[in-house]
Amino acid sequence: MSANSRHYAAELDDDLTLLSETLEEVLRSSGDPADQKYIELKARAEEALNDVKKRLSHTSDRYYYRAKSAVYRADDYVHEKPWRGIGVGAAAGLVLGLLLARR
Repeated sequence: MSANSRHYAAELDDDLTLLSETLEEVLRSSGDPADQKYIELKARAEEALNDVKKRLSHTSDRYYYRAKSAVYRADDYVHEKPWRGIGVGAAAGLVLGLLLARR
């Protein structure tokens, strides 16, 4: 995952956390507990909030395991073919150095 993708994922996670905390606070503090419409709306909102939390957790776990798998594959590849790993690292460093030198 690129640094830009990690940044957006972190922002999305922070935004969803803030949204869920705000929704929980609104549900705790608003409405007439005796009103049937309020009770139904609150139940639907709590269900939707719990669903979003589950999906976010599942998605986060899935990305974590995919990234971990990619790291292990790269580690295995470098251990099997160390000179290719050194060559790829040198080429990446050269390209990055040229790009930074142009600024």
